[in-house]
Amino acid sequence: MSTRNFYLEDIPLNEAMDRFFDSLSYQGVIKTTDTELVHLDSCLGRITAEPIWARISAPHYHSAAMDGIAVIATATYGASKTSPKTLDLNSEAIWVDTGDPIPIGFNAVIMLEDIQKIDNETIQIMAGASEWQHVRLLGEDIVATELVLPENHRIGAHDIGAMAASGITSIPVRKKPIVTIIPTGTELVSPGSHLEPGNIIEFNSLMIAAQIEEWGGTPIRHPIVPDILEDIRDATLKALGNSDLVILNAGSSAGSEDYTAQVVSEVGELLVHGIAVRPGHPVVLGKGQNTPIIGAPGYPVSCILTMDIIAKPLVSHLLGIIPQSRTMLKASMSRKVLSPMGEDEFLRVKVGKVGSRFIATPLTRGAGVIMSLVRADGLVTIPRFSEGINAGSDVEVALLRSIDEIENSIVVIGSHDMTLDLLGSILHKTHPRLSLSSSNVGSLGGLQALGKSEAHIAGSHLLDEETGEYNIPYVNKLLSSRNVTIINLVHREQGMMVPKGNPKKILGLQDLTRDDISFVNRQRGSGTRMLLDFELKKANIKLEDINGYSREEFTHTGVAASVASGISDVGLGILAAARALNLDFVPLLKERYDLIIPNEYYDSDLLTPLIDIIQDETFKEQIRLLGGYDTSQTGMIIAQIDQPT
Repeated sequence: MSTRNFYLEDIPLNEAMDRFFDSLSYQGVIKTTDTELVHLDSCLGRITAEPIWARISAPHYHSAAMDGIAVIATATYGASKTSPKTLDLNSEAIWVDTGDPIPIGFNAVIMLEDIQKIDNETIQIMAGASEWQHVRLLGEDIVATELVLPENHRIGAHDIGAMAASGITSIPVRKKPIVTIIPTGTELVSPGSHLEPGNIIEFNSLMIAAQIEEWGGTPIRHPIVPDILEDIRDATLKALGNSDLVILNAGSSAGSEDYTAQVVSEVGELLVHGIAVRPGHPVVLGKGQNTPIIGAPGYPVSCILTMDIIAKPLVSHLLGIIPQSRTMLKASMSRKVLSPMGEDEFLRVKVGKVGSRFIATPLTRGAGVIMSLVRADGLVTIPRFSEGINAGSDVEVALLRSIDEIENSIVVIGSHDMTLDLLGSILHKTHPRLSLSSSNVGSLGGLQALGKSEAHIAGSHLLDEETGEYNIPYVNKLLSSRNVTIINLVHREQGMMVPKGNPKKILGLQDLTRDDISFVNRQRGSGTRMLLDFELKKANIKLEDINGYSREEFTHTGVAASVASGISDVGLGILAAARALNLDFVPLLKERYDLIIPNEYYDSDLLTPLIDIIQDETFKEQIRLLGGYDTSQTGMIIAQIDQPT
């Protein structure tokens, strides 16, 4: 059995990149891939390996640019509408169509609008012609031997047209870099496999392959290799023989079954093990048989960001091009973000335009939360010597979506509800230019976001203990300077989500104090948390008597997942979330969930389509199919609040 040798560094990203790329360079230049000849019909997106020179001129003859007659310019001088000139056909004028060669000896074209046919032998012209009028001269577009495309140029659709026009049928391009992706892990199974506890679906190689293809490479996905040192080493050696880049996925840290660093050392040279970035710290960089090797972390967010930071520039270098950069956008950070010193952090954010400002809202930061990238509109880099970003600070966002998409996003911040996801899906289907961008920060957080002009809508279900009224008292308190319209989205059932069959016979809030019960709560500021506290107070139940009261989730589905996975025995949430994860439900009460909309947005072009959908019967029917919802007031205006000036 081999002895494991491992270490884990914490070096800056720029130093790691320099160390890696310098080791791959020959006289300061990374070797590009070889050249292959491809036909024009299959060269879109490829990179030219040589300068492309025109073989013929375009056009390759003098051609008519208009329908009309070819003439000798000097023979037409003096013609006008008041003094037309008569020309003999065939000797002084010849009919031509657009694209026809100009007859020898003729040097201009008069268009049909300025011609009057007298008979089959003669015509009259109403205007004279200057030399080469309405004539496309030989080489007007392209001259033979002219440079059509430079070397290292990514070929677009118009480039193909230009090459075809200049007589070229096939061109030399860079071979697509072959990138072999080797997923490692005994716990991994292919998508679609029967899942047992401990199995993890292997999808990182699918994501990496898609990235490589997008960047211009040819990905090869190797079958899953278990955590056996010899097997990983053998797969790596085999891949090095026919790849321009080898990516080992997972096993890059320093655990008992993390062999990537050791494999790289044994097949070649280990250059870097650990970079000061977050997520993506346990990166391995090395080479073997003059081929670069990247060991990417197993957590999906770490993996895909590592590929973007390191593999993308390398694939671009192999193709001889500069990596395409993302569009940058200045935005205001909606809330304070703390970040550990010593690491460059790539923070995923939602971005929307509210009023005249772009607002960036942080998303979940876990390295394993792939949906944070699905939901993200951009990335904000927090430098390694910074402790974070203050609320309201300007940040540069590297966009994952276009600015047009960002500007047509409706920003909803506040309480989570599954009907918002349904609403967003229908909106994007019926109005493809529009999208709904929601962030779950709780009802209070949503109203505070409206107060700071950081959202178009806040989702809220805040119950006022004194009046028993939902939302209106909090709007009056927290939005005293905003005129708003409150419309109902749904009434919904809140209750206790428990495993199927309710094995611990949980029937009411009093059961939460039992020693054998583990509870999962919602986050501070959420309407569900405040509702729970209100009900606990009425029942004289002390918070400290509930095991798990401080354990928090940010969504109803997060609470349901905690119960479904066995981490918790019970959690408070909505019936729709319980049904989604096949849980039983102990109903406690109904509540009203509203949308709070400042009046300046309510009748705007951006929000009108959304409100129309909410008030449509088709949407209400789809809500009822989720279960646990009452749509009798859906779309109704609950209140219009005009605050005193």
